[in-house]
Amino acid sequence: MNNPLRVLIVDDEAPARNRLRDVLADCAAALPVEVVGEAANGIAALELLQSIATDVVLLDIRMPGMDGLELAQHLARLATPPAVVFTTAYDSYAIQAFELSAIDYLLKPVRAERLAAALRKAQAFGPAQAASLQQAAPQPRQYLSACERGRILLVPVTEVIYLRAEQKYVAARTASRTYLLDESLVNLERELAQQFVRVHRNSLVARDAIEGFVMRDGADDSEEAAGWVVLLRGLDETLPVSRRQYAVIRQFKR
Repeated sequence: MNNPLRVLIVDDEAPARNRLRDVLADCAAALPVEVVGEAANGIAALELLQSIATDVVLLDIRMPGMDGLELAQHLARLATPPAVVFTTAYDSYAIQAFELSAIDYLLKPVRAERLAAALRKAQAFGPAQAASLQQAAPQPRQYLSACERGRILLVPVTEVIYLRAEQKYVAARTASRTYLLDESLVNLERELAQQFVRVHRNSLVARDAIEGFVMRDGADDSEEAAGWVVLLRGLDETLPVSRRQYAVIRQFKR
């Protein structure tokens, strides 16, 4: 006998979670399943998924704090990401995107036959869908994710002062510490263009964190030795502004 499929239910509404439990029970004859937990929001779900072995996540799309699309992006960074089946009461913009990305979805109210079929298809989900998920997301993420000691740490975008490329990682600096992100600075710039501005080929700075610019003296004319630097809210350090990005200074002149 096959081991039961371990399922986590994520929905901000308790009646919806109870409904999914009932429908999963109806599927048991055709497909053995085990509900390993429930979560009412994306942040709580990510915490559970790092401590409970899970095969499939039944994931609501519209939730406060962190919606299902953003959570799915973070899940794809886990060492062994679970399969994801989206559940939604809306058959609008997101559905076509999910179909193109080969990610299944269920329209509420969920039917047992449809759920059983979706659970089987969900097993094909993998990290390759992360890029498609980001394209399908209607708005930028509220959190960035950093992997440390096998766990994912969520970094609120609003707390990030700057993002700087360092070899194959991007350093995300907050007022308290630095996190290493396994992401591309170019992709982050594209996604977070409203919140961050490029000041150097290797640096993006949060617009709200810019306190001003000053000219730094140097012994020669090299870009790193002399020129404009950006003053950062909450940090004593500064970042150089490359000559190519000097136009940024004019944007922030008061």
